[in-house]
Amino acid sequence: MLLNEKVLCGLGRGLSDTGRLNAEGVELARVNLQRFIALARSIGVARLDVLATAAVRDAADGPEFAAEIERRFGVRVRVLTGAEEGKLSAMGVLSGIPEATGIAGDLGGGSVELVPLAKGRAGAAATLPIGPLRLQAIADDERRLKDAIDKGLASVPFLARVPDQSFYAVGGAWRALARLHMEQSQYPLHIVQAYTLPRIEAEKYLDLVARQSRRSLERISTISKKRLEVVPLAARILLRLLRRLEPKALVFSAGGLREGHLYSLLGASEQRVDPLIAACTEESERNPRLAIMGDALHAWTAPLFPKEPAPRQRLRRAAALLSDIAWSEHPDYRAEQATRHALYMPLYGISHVERAFLALALHARYGGRGGVELAAPLELLDEEGLATARIAGLAFRLGYTISGGVPSLLSGVMLSLSDGALTLSFTQASAGRYGEAVERRLEALGRAMARRTEVRGV
Repeated sequence: MLLNEKVLCGLGRGLSDTGRLNAEGVELARVNLQRFIALARSIGVARLDVLATAAVRDAADGPEFAAEIERRFGVRVRVLTGAEEGKLSAMGVLSGIPEATGIAGDLGGGSVELVPLAKGRAGAAATLPIGPLRLQAIADDERRLKDAIDKGLASVPFLARVPDQSFYAVGGAWRALARLHMEQSQYPLHIVQAYTLPRIEAEKYLDLVARQSRRSLERISTISKKRLEVVPLAARILLRLLRRLEPKALVFSAGGLREGHLYSLLGASEQRVDPLIAACTEESERNPRLAIMGDALHAWTAPLFPKEPAPRQRLRRAAALLSDIAWSEHPDYRAEQATRHALYMPLYGISHVERAFLALALHARYGGRGGVELAAPLELLDEEGLATARIAGLAFRLGYTISGGVPSLLSGVMLSLSDGALTLSFTQASAGRYGEAVERRLEALGRAMARRTEVRGV
């Protein structure tokens, strides 16, 4: 069971002026913590963790607030240090983008945490008091605002130019910027995780948003009103970061402190598990037809991809694990349903282009011939990606036709490539499984590969 709910309390609003937690935010936090804790206990959760971040850490009455929550609700409140907050946010990025290399930044209401990332590891974090709620008092003074942000960034020793790396943006206000950009650019996938913008494009966009009034943003956005009030400031902070670092790309992460905390509870071996393959395997295990066929189909189709790089092999395996995901749907809609599932299911460890590859492979596996659901794959994939995804899907379709979904029946039937031909070979024991449907699907695969087809052993 998974329940996800958020409330924007604004504990840090006005903190830079008063040094204390915002009174309205405190009351809102009390009410909603009561709800969350009561619901968790009613559900019977095995573990309940309550974490507090910059506002509670820095406010003069922060310890008093934490003690009151502990006393009132009988829970332990863990007030994170800036280093802990940054480290957990960075681990949230790594939980969904294991290969992340560059700088992770988590924007909260009261602070920004910055953490270097390299080869799946997070370095020491720096925390800066330049969250949008703290900067609101000087938001109308462009010079003071710029100086305050730049002064904070200048204090971080590891902030140097990273032109060959990426900046990974974490936090609700920065995710709102991603959603706003998707909306305005009519991007085909409304998924924040791994949404990527080249730096130059990102800087132009952020500069535009930073100069918008709240009223202007309300007219063009579906972002909540509470979030909108900090979006222009969030854009200014991110813009200053990008101009200092000059990364090759801005990458948005849906995983942050919460996901990083859960990730930190895993053992080292569990943390090394590929999140994409783990999710596809879990999906297949919920469906007995998927569970028995995916890896066998992945191995059976391997001869068609003799020079396949490791990332593409991984992606083809994921597609194979999901290759019968729509078996229970109405036959007329299997291709459409499988495509949509691949595009929108909550997968980590996968880029938007890779999602499009999965979707197109599953579309071809079910014999799809077009439809609006192909908008994202057609826009996001290049010609090579389109061709390879379709070949993989048609090969899966052929494998299911030969075996009837029973992996052992693939043995004795082999695919091979030679001299411009695609050959399907049967042993004497398996020759009886050849027929008109197999012939049609072999020919479709041959056309996709621009090869003539041959059948041996029948």
